[in-house]
Amino acid sequence: MWRKTSEYFSDHSERLAVARVLVENGLNIKNGRIHCNDIEIPIRRIAQAAKVDRRTVVETIKMINKNEELRTIFTLMKSAGISLKDIARPLNLGVLEITADDPRGVGILANAAMILANEGISIRQALTDDPELSPEPRLTFIADRKIPGELIPKFLQIKGVAKVSIY
Repeated sequence: MWRKTSEYFSDHSERLAVARVLVENGLNIKNGRIHCNDIEIPIRRIAQAAKVDRRTVVETIKMINKNEELRTIFTLMKSAGISLKDIARPLNLGVLEITADDPRGVGILANAAMILANEGISIRQALTDDPELSPEPRLTFIADRKIPGELIPKFLQIKGVAKVSIY
């Protein structure tokens, strides 16, 4: 889906920036207005986030509404809810972020979860970016405690894993 969105806005980099803000934040479009689930978000706030003017946001909405497939997706999109990633440190939780060579590869999540389980580390949250929706998809685990750096080589041995970050 992101590939199609990128292609659709290929001649409009600022409008693509608006679409990226919408996708990355799970924002939807209803009746020409932008919402986070059922809460309306002012156009000027989206413009600020995308570093464009308000007219660009309005034109992006119009373009999305002209394309049946994108209109359907952006109408139905919802925010996935709270992520513990940004509050992990004050909660003394561990974060593992994995970037794949091919985000459609099979078994990365299962194998990474197994490594954590074998170390007795409980997963509090697992977040995956959909490769069709996200321009740079990642797999993120939030663990019940700090993840030892010595595990990085084990994660890198998983077929398809390109990069691992622990913090």
